Amino acid sequence: MKHIYSSVDIGSDTIKVVVCELYKGKLNLLAASSVKSKGIKKGLITDFEAVSVSMKKAINEVEGMLGIKIKKVLVSVPSYFAEFLVVKGEIKITGEDGVVTGDDVVAVLQNAMQEKLSPGKEMVTMLPIDFKLDQQDGLKDPKGLVGRELSVRAIMATTPKKNIYSVVSLMDSIGIEIVDISLNPIGDGYAFRSKEMESQIGAIINVGAETTTVAVYNKAIIVKSSIIAMGSRNIDNDLAYIYKIDLNQSRKIKEKFALAHKKYANASEVYEVTREDEVIKLNQFETSEIVMSRIEEILTLARKEINILTNRKVDYIIITGGTSNMAHFDYVAEDIFGKDVVIGDIKIIGIRNNKYSACVGNIVYFINKLRLKGKSYTMFNSSDMEELETPKKGIINNISNESMLGKVFGYFFGE
Repeated sequence: MKHIYSSVDIGSDTIKVVVCELYKGKLNLLAASSVKSKGIKKGLITDFEAVSVSMKKAINEVEGMLGIKIKKVLVSVPSYFAEFLVVKGEIKITGEDGVVTGDDVVAVLQNAMQEKLSPGKEMVTMLPIDFKLDQQDGLKDPKGLVGRELSVRAIMATTPKKNIYSVVSLMDSIGIEIVDISLNPIGDGYAFRSKEMESQIGAIINVGAETTTVAVYNKAIIVKSSIIAMGSRNIDNDLAYIYKIDLNQSRKIKEKFALAHKKYANASEVYEVTREDEVIKLNQFETSEIVMSRIEEILTLARKEINILTNRKVDYIIITGGTSNMAHFDYVAEDIFGKDVVIGDIKIIGIRNNKYSACVGNIVYFINKLRLKGKSYTMFNSSDMEELETPKKGIINNISNESMLGKVFGYFFGE
């Protein structure tokens, strides 16, 4: 059985859908879609009908590439007012042979979350820090070991109930089942996770359309996050205001003409744009100067936010989000953070755009949860697989409420 997973990221600017196959320990892209979103303001659903139309369009695009229907997805929920609480749990191993199973792992995590939720909050996920089996501590995966008492330290990620319910209601209204939920900062962490990060403290900055998320990680596990109410759309607004053009024009200038750092811009290179009945010529240096100024402001605020979130030395800073793909963005980042800053690089062929980092990372995170639980899972049944194996135009093949919440949380804590 092939293991295929679909993931959805509902952003203020675009809705992203990614479908990947896990093959020999590597994720391979099968299809990806990014469509303009409507009805989303700063990551929150403001117009249910409008966002439903955008979501259906994004899903339909991927279905057209695959030639099969998407029925199940992983989905990220807004991380506004998300909290990350250290919790502990302990259980006795009940099996006669004392061997720890995936069911024991789930049971100890359930025990850790009991009576820990604040009013108005809902659990998004549990991120194990380490396990202890009798006197053996610091275990990452206790399955298969023999003991009598199993305990765990974990991070319980929570968010306001309305953040979850709005997304669950949206997907339910278009007939798609949510298998699991996550937060984009968790996905970003798993998208760029490395062995070195497991012993370090670091931060990941995701520059989105209307907001920028800053998250701090300790030993590759998210411990804090915050949101800055500023993103790439502020750049569009700056260009539109200064040149007195509409937002569609300013966005094209940002994406096709301007550079993130003015140092590498050419003053003799021009871009023609129509303003009312007049054709005006913009030079690359001036437009890049405007863009760079706003990027510097966003990254400076992000740097201050990191210092607020942690007073410890940060070993790495990774920047992701669609804006980070701009030419020479890395040079602006170095001006603000120094030489150690890194621009994210997704390692999946066919999807080398940082706007997909959280979407892909949430698939990686889900696979890790399955391994910890000792389970195997795919979102497509055998008849879907047969359809999928038939070549389709456009597909990228393998190249290298309580009832609602029950559906969502059921996979981690039960079958």
